[in-house]
Amino acid sequence: MIKYTPQNQLTLDMFETPFESVLDEDNRWVKLANLIPWDNLAEIYCQKLNSKSGRKSVDVRLVIAALIVKHKLNLDDRGTVYMIQENMYIQYFCGYTTFNIERPFDPSLFVDIRKRLGNKEFDEFNKVVIESAENLKPKRSRIMSEEKDVNTDEGKPLSEKPNKGILKLDATIADQEITYPTDLKLLNTSREELERLIGLMFDAVGTGDKPRLYNRVARKDYLNVAKKKNKSTNQIRKGIKSQLQYLRRDLKASTELQALLQEKSMEKIVLDKRDRMLLDTIGKIYSQQLHMYKNKERSHPERIVNLYQPWVRPMPRGKDGRRTEFGSKINVSEVNGFCRINRLDWENYNESGDIEKQIEDFRELYGCYPKVVLADQIYLNRKNRKYLKDKEIQVVGKPLGRPTKVQQTSQQKWKKKKVAAQRNHVEAKFGQAKRGYGLNNIKARLSNTSESWIGAIFFVMNLTNLMKAADKISGFYFQILRIVKMNYSFNFERYFYSFA
Repeated sequence: MIKYTPQNQLTLDMFETPFESVLDEDNRWVKLANLIPWDNLAEIYCQKLNSKSGRKSVDVRLVIAALIVKHKLNLDDRGTVYMIQENMYIQYFCGYTTFNIERPFDPSLFVDIRKRLGNKEFDEFNKVVIESAENLKPKRSRIMSEEKDVNTDEGKPLSEKPNKGILKLDATIADQEITYPTDLKLLNTSREELERLIGLMFDAVGTGDKPRLYNRVARKDYLNVAKKKNKSTNQIRKGIKSQLQYLRRDLKASTELQALLQEKSMEKIVLDKRDRMLLDTIGKIYSQQLHMYKNKERSHPERIVNLYQPWVRPMPRGKDGRRTEFGSKINVSEVNGFCRINRLDWENYNESGDIEKQIEDFRELYGCYPKVVLADQIYLNRKNRKYLKDKEIQVVGKPLGRPTKVQQTSQQKWKKKKVAAQRNHVEAKFGQAKRGYGLNNIKARLSNTSESWIGAIFFVMNLTNLMKAADKISGFYFQILRIVKMNYSFNFERYFYSFA
């Protein structure tokens, strides 16, 4: 049998809407809306606003909810606005009192929101979410103390509390969405942009002869090398040399035009902030590439790999398939599925130097030091091991020096291996963030908006974990009640009403 609805029977007037019915309480957006501490999040967000001047802002709950919807569903800015406009459950999640068919705000507002909320604000959001998750647990299983330690002037706590909890540490790269960088491609892009800027400056000056740029010849020389499937080292060096020569000629012409604009006080009128930044970046790229070419080197301090995002650095990781990644490096700590970004930097750094800060951040949030630290071997150097030993924190990892002659039993080895395997949880969080939430493809164009994008991903992941924890706890108590009802056969309603 075939079921089919003819096209002439599908009209908008005949479509019946279920808006008069009650929303489903088991819907994921309804459950998540009831779990999120909106007032605490709004208080953190409002610190970035001015309550005494400016026009009336968009509803703060709508702004925070829109960020959650965007990253939870992995949508772009316009898609998020359309999703809020079309879905009544998401409108309830955003704080609407009734269904509204109008757009909540313009998609360009997301850029201002990302500029307003940095990694610091999202870390405050994560603290609120973690505290909400701790309050869901029974008191005996909580890590967070009811009263946190207060430090004295000497830096020692007034009351020592026992270590509790397992802290897992690891670092990863949040890849930027940029074209794969090569020296030849970078020089060609810089030359093309510089030719555009020279045209703008010459039109504004309006006197003299236009500089000869040889743009067609330069483009042809670039394509002769770039289109080859297999390029030899000499061919690449020859192509880089030619592009450096064209770029040197163009930089000389741009410097002369820029001086003429400065005499007429027209530089800021002709060139906007972005164009002036591009001019400075092109000069740095030329000097770096010329130094690398002359010395036959393949690296340079603070090496620029993208003209439009000069803060992005190559991060050699030595992993299979991708030996080098391009983006920001983040050092993350994970406790019971909840993650915090302890450090985000665009320069490559050794993550072992952050372990003291990560331990102190744990103590500041939970009120005690962790009982166990699980980390890579790079974290467990002599200095960090001594620090952890002084704090009476257990380290699970391969000891330094020669192997001990004391043989461990098979049960001890199994137990140690099982505890060490829990470090894989933070690796799984990285996989979840990259495959499910787009951490491996950050699409923001500015450094501060990229940091906000990364912080929002971990914030939404923590919210997802909060909802899982709430479902797990509610399911646990439901199972306990069911077991009690099965084992004890008497009238519960009569028993409870007897206390009324």
